[in-house]
Amino acid sequence: MNEEYTPDLYELEDEQGNKQSFELLDVMEYEGEKYYALTPYYDEDDLENMLDDSGEVVILRSEFDENNDEILASIDDEEEYERIGDIFMKRIEEMFDFDDEEETQGADDKHFS
Repeated sequence: MNEEYTPDLYELEDEQGNKQSFELLDVMEYEGEKYYALTPYYDEDDLENMLDDSGEVVILRSEFDENNDEILASIDDEEEYERIGDIFMKRIEEMFDFDDEEETQGADDKHFS
């Protein structure tokens, strides 16, 4: 099976009007709010920036504008940001731990006596 990975990408614009692409890592609802965890995305042509990237995770909250369109907004409340960030980091770590366990099990299955 040869499935090609296609990331969920979002182009976000900061307060200065700079645009950057982000890859969706996870989405969750917590206490009636919807949150997104994203990381900067670089295509194959932008290898230099990819190598320089710190691997940061950006946490944003879903809000709706006056036209009822969903927008992603920064979280200004430091306590809320820390709480949601901690939950996302645990979820993301669990996703990667699961993948590592599968790889380890798969490698063990290939050993012959």
